[in-house]
Amino acid sequence: MSGQIELTLPYPISANRYWATRIVPAGRGRKAMALTYVTAEAKAYKAEIQKIASRIGLLQPLDQRVSMSIRLYPHRPLDWQKRVKKLGDQWDNSVQCIDLGNCEKVLADALQGVIYTDDKWIWHEEKQRMEPDGEARVVVTIAAIHSDPVRRGLL
Repeated sequence: MSGQIELTLPYPISANRYWATRIVPAGRGRKAMALTYVTAEAKAYKAEIQKIASRIGLLQPLDQRVSMSIRLYPHRPLDWQKRVKKLGDQWDNSVQCIDLGNCEKVLADALQGVIYTDDKWIWHEEKQRMEPDGEARVVVTIAAIHSDPVRRGLL
């Protein structure tokens, strides 16, 4: 891939809904253990991302270093104008939104195997919560990072 790709994706689900944990009871000769798994809702979210990526021609995940930029747009509520009058330019603090760390982790997992082979390839990341301007969504920009050859002096 040369250049960068930009994807407008559905608003991410919460990490609490992406992964779930269940307890496997102790059994013959084994201790009880906690098992964390990806939920059906998470699989559906990832499948939607796969469809969007396919529509723009992304058929192979990248197997190289990438830079990822995340712009998270919460849903603009119907009463947003009232909030602006009451709270001024801080009105969007009152809008429900998942935190950026939660968003990043869910996206990194959902994009794995679709945009890049493994989230270990994310070498640079920027994330920003945006002012709500309509429908909830997340805009992700991925750019390949081309590394310089190892310098002879380092060998």
